Amino acid sequence: MIPLGPYFRQLLGQLLFELVQFRAPRGDQFQQLGILASPEVHAYLGSPCPRDELERDMPEVPERWPGSFVVDLDGAMIGQILLRRATAHRRPAAVGKVDLGYLFLPRVWGCGYAAEACAAALAWLADALPGEPVVLTTQTANVGSMRLATKLGFTEVERYEAWGAEQWLGMRSPVALSD
Repeated sequence: MIPLGPYFRQLLGQLLFELVQFRAPRGDQFQQLGILASPEVHAYLGSPCPRDELERDMPEVPERWPGSFVVDLDGAMIGQILLRRATAHRRPAAVGKVDLGYLFLPRVWGCGYAAEACAAALAWLADALPGEPVVLTTQTANVGSMRLATKLGFTEVERYEAWGAEQWLGMRSPVALSD
């Protein structure tokens, strides 16, 4: 299993098409609060965090986590992409693979930014680590996320019950990455 850490520095600042860019976190508390406290964002992720607790506990500049990238549009955070190894996953099929996660502000849903950012992250990953399979998990009730997973080339590995709802585990195989 190849560690992802050395590759993440290459991704920061990479332009994604013409609209959005990846960058490290910087003073994005307001937008990050909007994502973490949003009932819409957390409808399929569990309960949102109470905004007052987030405001109290969030540092001025969010911590930099390896594999966590801000998606920037015109200088403002609109979302976050997460690439990490699935080391402790509820499903054995995901363990050791790269896991793609994403969170976006509700005001940009349906604009194509998540698809653009995720596609760019996957293309970058395919260049950095050729042949690396990628997994993605979402609730089957999250129609938008299911549509995005299909658009990105993920195919169903399995469905399972967790957190009181049916979950979907998809994988984008190395073959799909070369298409």
